[in-house]
Amino acid sequence: MRQLIVSLADRSYPILIASGLLARVDLIVEKLSSRHVAIVSNDTVAPLYLKPLSDKLRDAGVKVTEIILADGEKYKNSATLGQIYDALLEARCDRGTTLIALGGGVVGDLAGYAAATYQRGIPFIQIPTTLLSQVDSSVGGKTGINHPLGKNMIGAFWQPQLVLADTDTISTLPGRELSAGLAEIIKYGLIRDAEFLIWLESNVEQLVARDSAALSYAIECSCTNKAEVVAGDERETSKEGGRALLNLGHTFGHAIETGLGYGVWLHGEAVAAGMVMAAELSCRLGWISRDDVSRTAHLLKRAGLPVRGPALGVERYWEMMGHDKKVIAGALRLVLLKHIGEAVTWEGAPKEDVLAAIAACCDG
Repeated sequence: MRQLIVSLADRSYPILIASGLLARVDLIVEKLSSRHVAIVSNDTVAPLYLKPLSDKLRDAGVKVTEIILADGEKYKNSATLGQIYDALLEARCDRGTTLIALGGGVVGDLAGYAAATYQRGIPFIQIPTTLLSQVDSSVGGKTGINHPLGKNMIGAFWQPQLVLADTDTISTLPGRELSAGLAEIIKYGLIRDAEFLIWLESNVEQLVARDSAALSYAIECSCTNKAEVVAGDERETSKEGGRALLNLGHTFGHAIETGLGYGVWLHGEAVAAGMVMAAELSCRLGWISRDDVSRTAHLLKRAGLPVRGPALGVERYWEMMGHDKKVIAGALRLVLLKHIGEAVTWEGAPKEDVLAAIAACCDG
């Protein structure tokens, strides 16, 4: 078992990575402040993993409340959040109840936001079951829901007590979900770990084939990178980039998700196309070479990801990007590449260059 620590003073917590962790309820029980948990899952993940986990917890003397949501990004909204609150209240969950997220990023974000706000905050554990959630959304304490005008616009920072990443769950992922996770893994190489990027270029086919050793290494490297960034800038307030650098491609990608409708493209798919747009813009600003743009797109394509955005129209992209959380005092801050392996936040990109980069990377 690999253990990493997200260092946040008295809110520090471990990330555990291994095969078979879903059976290790002792790791969960030792974190509980009372013998009552509420497990939030969805109707795709629950049939696979919920009953064995619940049964083992009950055998350990823990009361379990199960909350099963509909699966999909389109359900990451206030109505679904209300379903979690209703279930918590009906089960008489109190401030000592620990909320456990069992699922991918949508479940984790919804459950985390519910934990942050129910009775002004209850303990929270992440058990991510998708590659994307294991390497990104389960780590760092960002929680929230979508709004029709923008993705993740309503939420809170709420750190978990524990992250259990059971690598066995990757075996049940559809191919698209696996590739979506690889987008976030590749992101870490592009923004801050050029050596890891070189490793990815040599091993991406093994990752697509679900080689367990390669996946474990990629998950560990990704979580290490994110934990270091989060420890230095938990709430994304650094003026030097900090945690915001984790959003390479996300401003473009969120425009795709919002413009198409939540769930049409997976988050990782939208981020992949967005990273190519960010690389294209970085090239137009004179920071990286045309070969670097091709290198980025080629690796993403080998990972089974789209490298061109949908034809929303460049002005529609610009409109959607204007609702991004990184807009400060009306100025759009983009995460771009100064070099491969070094990202920056930048407010100075001319609109015409941004639109040209989008147009160059879209179909139609």
